[in-house]
Amino acid sequence: MFSLHLRQIAGVLTVVALGLGVSSCSDTVREGRSPAYLIVEQLEAASGADQEDFSHELSSDVATNGTRFEDLGRATFSLALKNIGSPGQSTAPTVNNFITVTRYHVEFRRTDGRNTPGVDVPFAFDGAGTITVGDSATTLGFVLVRAQSKFEPPLSNLVGLGGSLLISTIADVTFFGKDQTGNDVTATGSISVNFADWGDPSSGGGGD
Repeated sequence: MFSLHLRQIAGVLTVVALGLGVSSCSDTVREGRSPAYLIVEQLEAASGADQEDFSHELSSDVATNGTRFEDLGRATFSLALKNIGSPGQSTAPTVNNFITVTRYHVEFRRTDGRNTPGVDVPFAFDGAGTITVGDSATTLGFVLVRAQSKFEPPLSNLVGLGGSLLISTIADVTFFGKDQTGNDVTATGSISVNFADWGDPSSGGGGD
C-alpha cells in the first residue's frame, strides 16, 4: 500500500513537471504573435564621403570638404517561420507571412560604458523606410548617421582635430514591421562606427 502511494505521488509530480516544461516552451514559441520572424542577414554602411563604398564597419567623417554628409546604412533581410514543419515535410512562407518593414531606430553605445547622448555618443534617432520581405533576400537602404549629428556634440568637438582623436561606438539598429495580417515584428543588427575628422578624399591629407 505504501509503495502504491509513492507511485501515485511520483506520477503526479511527473505530470506537473511536464506541464511546466510545456508552459515554458509555449512562452518561447509565443514570443511575438507573428508565425514568421525577420532575420538581419547583413548590415553594412558607407561614409558620406564615399557613398558607394559599403563595408561591415564605418569610418564616419565628421566634416568633409567643409560640409557634413549623412552616412548611409544598408540592411539585407530574409524571413523564416517559427514552425519549420516535420522532417521531410518543411513549411514555406505564404503571402500572409511576408513582413513589411516601415521604420527603424538607431542607438549608439560605447564599450567603456560612457553612453550619455550628446556628451559621449550621438543622440539616438528614429527613421522611416518601407520594404516588404518575402521569400527571397531583400535590401533596405537607410540613414545610419544623420548630418545633424555632426553639428552637435560630441561629434562637432572632433572637427578640426585632423583625425588625432576619435570616438569608437557600436550602432544598434532595430527594424520594426508587421506581417500581412498585422502582427508586429522586430529585428536588430549592430555595426561598428568610428567617428573622427578623417582625411578628405580629394586631398588625402588631414581633416578640415
